[in-house]
Amino acid sequence: MATFVLNTLLDVLLDTTTPPPPDSSYFFGFMGCASALVFACLGSAYGTAKSGVGVANMGVTHPEMVMRSIIPVVMAGIIGIYGLIIAVIISTGIKDDNSYSAFSGYAHLGAGLSVGLSGLAAGMAIGIVGDAGVRATAQQQKLFVGMILILIFAEALGLYGLIVALILGTK
Repeated sequence: MATFVLNTLLDVLLDTTTPPPPDSSYFFGFMGCASALVFACLGSAYGTAKSGVGVANMGVTHPEMVMRSIIPVVMAGIIGIYGLIIAVIISTGIKDDNSYSAFSGYAHLGAGLSVGLSGLAAGMAIGIVGDAGVRATAQQQKLFVGMILILIFAEALGLYGLIVALILGTK
């Protein structure tokens, strides 16, 4: 009896098989994937809608300037692509072979939130600046370059989140 207990204890202590990862690691990984796409697309949709109102106003007052006023809408659409890229990277990194650790789940959640929330902020900034900038450009065309510079800095917010998410998502 004692030898059986000792053999069982030795088997348990010397067992080199790795335990399966906790189920929560998969949850956090998939939440990172979802939050990347959802928040980035929310920012992109808001930026597109808000800028689109300014474009519609421009089309009524100055139809010849409509193509110049499309720039904020395009820039807002790019924000959604950032979220899509990270969501695909995260989803391909989630494997069901007991090698997906809690660290990977947390890293993927951080990556998704990074690109998603920065995309939401960038989309809101692009929408507000795009709407006001397009309307102001209709009144004074010299404001066009300033509007583009502000839009570039707003887009950079989303790009910062993309860079951080790429670093976290590939750990």
